Amino acid sequence: MEFENEANSTDKSQPFEIKTEDITQHDDEPRLYLCTVYDKRFTEKRYLNRHRQVVHTDGNVYSCTECDESFLTEDALSSHKNIHTGKYKCTECGKCCGGSNDLAEHRQIHSREKPFECSVCSKRFTEAGSLVRHSRIHSGEKPYKCQMCDKAFSQSGNLNTHMRIHTGDKPYKCSLCNKSFSDAGNLQKHKRTHSNIRPYHCPYCGMLFATNSDLKRHVRIHAGVNPYSCRHCSECFATLDNLKTHLMKSHNEGT
Repeated sequence: MEFENEANSTDKSQPFEIKTEDITQHDDEPRLYLCTVYDKRFTEKRYLNRHRQVVHTDGNVYSCTECDESFLTEDALSSHKNIHTGKYKCTECGKCCGGSNDLAEHRQIHSREKPFECSVCSKRFTEAGSLVRHSRIHSGEKPYKCQMCDKAFSQSGNLNTHMRIHTGDKPYKCSLCNKSFSDAGNLQKHKRTHSNIRPYHCPYCGMLFATNSDLKRHVRIHAGVNPYSCRHCSECFATLDNLKTHLMKSHNEGT
């Protein structure tokens, strides 16, 4: 099982060990990176990441010297290194895989074969891993749990994105206004505010919107759905902005 790691170890070929010198810095250095579990601070993000891996995973971590990927077993690391060496490379698109089985599954993408079928809905997939992830829709299984708030997810990528709520990381930055986001999807939605792209149209009036959430708020007007109620009177509104306008004009809130 693998997980992301942004740490740069001095010797990535060996598993990390819990050592005081790895996480203790000089007293006069600012400690800006906080572990919210143990309330422990570190001077560099890589030390915080190493601490999380060692303390919060209960296992040794094997890190790749070519990239930031980390693994819980030496065999998993060995398979991963094949990606960098190109040992198992697809002749169709050049993608490098970790092993012969992975390469065989990948080649099915080009052959359009989908040998893996869901026993519940009969949807077919080219890779076994895709079928496993899909099956969680039916089973409700959420094996990836946040160690800070116990929230669970069906996919590891969703957990990684969720963790940024606790760490405050916003790695996706808009090149036009420098606004930052915790996931790529929100950045793409934001970018539409700088353009005339409006892919979502109202089925009632044809009005266009940049995001699906904007469209949903608008459709409430046609459907007569007013989920936002005034706490001072019986008025209800389709959008939160309309409620705020009402509170300001009718009840002098926010003035």
